[in-house]
Amino acid sequence: MKKVSANVIQFRGTHYEYGYHQGMLVKDHILLKNRENQWKVRKPLFSIDKEETKQVFNEIAPAIWEELIGIGEALEWPMERVLLEFGGYRVKLNRSGCSILTGTDYLIRNYDYHPKTYDGFYSVYQPTDTGHAIIGVTQKVTGRCDGMNEKGLAMGYTFMHRKRPKDGFVCNMIGRLILETCANIEEAVSLLKRLPHRGSFSYVLKDKNQAEATIVEASPRNIEVRNGAACTNHFQIMKEENRHYLKDSKRRLEIMEKDQLTSPLNGDEAFQLLNGTENGVFSKLYGQWAGTIHTAAYFPQKLEAWLALGGDQQPVKFDFASWLNGDDFSASKVTGTIDTEIPFVHMEKADWFRTKK
Repeated sequence: MKKVSANVIQFRGTHYEYGYHQGMLVKDHILLKNRENQWKVRKPLFSIDKEETKQVFNEIAPAIWEELIGIGEALEWPMERVLLEFGGYRVKLNRSGCSILTGTDYLIRNYDYHPKTYDGFYSVYQPTDTGHAIIGVTQKVTGRCDGMNEKGLAMGYTFMHRKRPKDGFVCNMIGRLILETCANIEEAVSLLKRLPHRGSFSYVLKDKNQAEATIVEASPRNIEVRNGAACTNHFQIMKEENRHYLKDSKRRLEIMEKDQLTSPLNGDEAFQLLNGTENGVFSKLYGQWAGTIHTAAYFPQKLEAWLALGGDQQPVKFDFASWLNGDDFSASKVTGTIDTEIPFVHMEKADWFRTKK
């Protein structure tokens, strides 16, 4: 078992100021040192076009480009390197798992991935220039792997496959763009239809106005929209896009759907279903890029968020509504235990020369 923590980052200000703040946070952080070493082994299979990327950001969310400028100035890096690490455009991602369950007033998500990729930052940001305030778990610092905004729109995504990627935004930056620029499910669906997608993911959307969640199946080639209470790692409409091996994905989906169909779960029960290590949804496959690192919960109607690291945990609860009114969180860190020997990139030396189970 390994003790793991995530720092709670709270910030109010412009996007440039936020970017500069994040840059200073990671400037001498082991997270960046590890990633520097990882690039020596894992060469990027993509190119960085600064002007093209700038143009795309300026069309969708120009304030985030200002954030990237702030990060670059804090780190004293050229923009090409900032985009390589934090840009979220044209970046190759490895396989992962993830399970999402929704109810009338919640979205709960298991984030299943590899410890050597985890940021360890839980960020709450209220922009003073433009865009919605957001609470959620960061990925590649600027992106969000799940989260909720001040309008009561919650989002999480699940991985589908790595086949035939194209130029475009990756999942974590798409998550950030959704939360930053969209007030409800309708706006989020419209954005997802306009964005260029590099990879294939399902985006699960829940807002305070609709009892049922919307699931957007997205690939570089097509977008389909459906309703549903649960989502794992296979498309239900675009079946031609699916991987050949779907047994575990279908198994987890059946567990979650069965509980919701027989007796709908409340938020506490749904959280326990996903976070409990013996319930069949939580995964310990860390060496296979599919182990559950955190369980996050978002409650759009009351603007409350929960986070737990590892399994069988009691979540730390965050009153986002009060924070939006100026009351800072007292918690500066979320801690937990995870059943793996693999090092976490934000806490200890974690290169790619060797991987333990």
